[in-house]
Amino acid sequence: MDIVKSSIVRSIAGRDKGKLFFVLEAEGDFLLLADGKSRKVETPKRKKRKHAVFAMEADTRVAAKIRNGEKITNSEVRRALAQLSGEGNPDQEG
Repeated sequence: MDIVKSSIVRSIAGRDKGKLFFVLEAEGDFLLLADGKSRKVETPKRKKRKHAVFAMEADTRVAAKIRNGEKITNSEVRRALAQLSGEGNPDQEG
């Protein structure tokens, strides 16, 4: 499946390898990614498409906000990714 705005991708290269990210914007060969923790919504990671693989299509409130261009918070992004990946406490820092 093609990577589009609001998709969830997994990094396959770099020091963030294996992490899940929301796609905030898709610009040609580059993606703007955020996970709400190491990469905030305010300063998303710019990553080449070939260094990320489609993980899943998110049908969450956060994904709908991204598609509609609404403001999202880092805690919303963290919480949504934690629910989709099955992690424990999404807002715990560290």
